Amino acid sequence: MAVDPDFLEHVQDLFSGMGPLRMGRMFSGAAIYADEDAMFAMVSASGQIYMKSDDSTEAAYLAAGSEFFTYERKEGSREVRSLMTLPESALDDPEEALHWARLSLPPAQAAAAEKRRAKARKQARATR
Repeated sequence: MAVDPDFLEHVQDLFSGMGPLRMGRMFSGAAIYADEDAMFAMVSASGQIYMKSDDSTEAAYLAAGSEFFTYERKEGSREVRSLMTLPESALDDPEEALHWARLSLPPAQAAAAEKRRAKARKQARATR
């Protein structure tokens, strides 16, 4: 199931204050990137918005009623603690959505930097 294009447009409008955004595929949904490669949000195929999180942001998301991204596997449910739902109150409030996006940007930037370092290490090993 693909994400509804009209909903994706709404999500882009919600986060437009983040500057230029890039969309990409993620699972059956869409990833939303700022700063080139920092994936700060994801839209699932069911239309749920998930925000990048880490130890520094998890408590704020939980206090706002957010839940972890989960999906089913043969072995059972898998919880992804680095993605949490955008609080319901932010779905129609660009100012609040922007607050959460800005909160999610540092964890997204850290994850992107680690991904770049891992890629560089892999390339360095391949050229030895």
